[in-house]
Amino acid sequence: MAQKPKSAAPTKTKSRARAPRPATSTAPVAGGIAAASGRPVYLVDGARTPFLRARGKPGPFTPVDLAVQCGRPLLARQPFSPEIFDTVILGCVNVLADEMNPARVAALRLGMGAAMTAFTVQINCGSGMQSIDTAFRTIEAGKADLILAGGAEALSHSPLVLSQEATKWFGRFATEKTAWGKTAALAEFRPEMAKPVIGLERGLTDPMTNLNMGQTAEEIGHLFGITRQAADAYALESHRRLSHAHKDGFLDGELVPAISRDGMLYDHDDGVRPDTSMEKLANLKPVFEKPYGNVTAGNSSQITDGASWVILASEEAVKKHRLKPLARIIDAEWSALDPSIMGLGPTLCSTALLRRRGLTREDVDLWELNEAFGAQVLACLAAWEDEQYCRDVLGLEGTFGPIERDRLNVDGGAISLGHPVGASGNRIVLHLVNAMRRLGLKRGMATECIGGGQGGAMLMEVV
Repeated sequence: MAQKPKSAAPTKTKSRARAPRPATSTAPVAGGIAAASGRPVYLVDGARTPFLRARGKPGPFTPVDLAVQCGRPLLARQPFSPEIFDTVILGCVNVLADEMNPARVAALRLGMGAAMTAFTVQINCGSGMQSIDTAFRTIEAGKADLILAGGAEALSHSPLVLSQEATKWFGRFATEKTAWGKTAALAEFRPEMAKPVIGLERGLTDPMTNLNMGQTAEEIGHLFGITRQAADAYALESHRRLSHAHKDGFLDGELVPAISRDGMLYDHDDGVRPDTSMEKLANLKPVFEKPYGNVTAGNSSQITDGASWVILASEEAVKKHRLKPLARIIDAEWSALDPSIMGLGPTLCSTALLRRRGLTREDVDLWELNEAFGAQVLACLAAWEDEQYCRDVLGLEGTFGPIERDRLNVDGGAISLGHPVGASGNRIVLHLVNAMRRLGLKRGMATECIGGGQGGAMLMEVV
C-alpha cells in the first residue's frame, strides 16, 4: 500500500450512540438484533422520483417541486391522513431563495396542514440520510410516532453567483449618495466583474483544502493504486446493473413518475447508458487532474435532480394504523476525517457501527455504498482489505475483509443513476431495503462519503 499522509489516520470517530434508556418493547424482530435502547423504529414505506440529468440549464423541477411530486403518491397510498404525521424533515443542500426551509414549503404543498412542523437538514451528501437518522432518534426517544423524512435536490438550479470583487463593487455603487460618487465607481468597473461564478462548482470545492471532490477521488485512488481501467470497468458495471434493474422492474416499487408544469411526464432515470463500453469510457479525458488523472465524467457520479421520501413509524403507530413495516432501523453512525481524503469516510463509519453492535462484515448481507466516483468506491474496498490501513486507521487487529461485488450496489448507483446530493442518502437507504426484500436477505448497510471530510452509515434489518 502507498504511504499515507498523517491526515489519513483518524483512529477515533464520534459515536452517535446514546445512554441506554428503558425500552418500551424488548421483543426483537424474529432472528434479528434486539434494540439496545429506546423504542424500535420501522421504515414502513418510501418512494423516489426519477433522477434527471442536469443539461446545462434549469431543469423542470425545483427541490420543492421534486419533493411534492414524490410525496403526493406516497402519502395518497397511506391509510391515514397526512396531517397525522408529527413532523417533516427534509435534506437539501442547494436551497433556492424562493424556497427557504423547503421542508416546510413542501409540507404545506403536500396538504399536511398549517400546524405541521417541518425543518431542513444539511450535511452535504449525507443530508438525505441525516433526515432519516434525526427522525429515527426522535421516534426512538418517544418524542414522535410518525415522521416523513426525505431529501430533495435540483442541482440544475444551482445559482450563478458574482465574485467577491464584483459584490464589493456593487455594494459601493449602491451606497454612493452623489452623482459624482457613482460616476467614480462606474469608472472602476471592469467587464470581468460581470462574469458569474458557477455556484455548484464552488460548492463542490472544499474551502479548507481547496480541492474539489474529483481531486479528492484522485487522491485516494492514488493512495490505493486504483487504475483508470478499474474505475472505468466499475462505471460500466454500474450502468449495466441499473439498466438491468429498470428492464426487470426491480425499481417499480420505489419509483414514482413526475409531471412538470407544462405536462411533460418523467418516468425513468435518464442518465443510464446501457450502450456504453470500455472503449467509449476510455476515450473520455480526465476532468479534474489534466492530463494524467484517472477520474473522468464517465466514472464519476452524474449531476442530477431528484427527491426521495421514507416514512418512519414507532411500534405503536404500526399497530394503530395497521401498517406493514418493510424494515427496522438498527443504528446509524457518523464519522469525520481529513477533507482531502473524504472518499474514505464509509470505511470509518461502517466499521465503527458494526463494532459497536458486535457485528462483523459477514453479518451484513447487502451493501449500498454511494458511488460518488468509481475510484472512490474501489479505494474504500481496497482500504478494507489493507492490513496497515485497518490497523492504523480503523483500529482493527486484522483486515476488515472483502465486500463481494454481488453484495454491493446490486442495481447500480450514482455513476449511472446520478447524485442529487440532498437526496442520495435517502435513496440508498430506501433502495437497500427494497433490494434486500427482493433478494430474501436480512441485514444491510447503507453508507456514503460526505464532502468536507465525513461519512455516514445506517444499518437496516428486514422485518
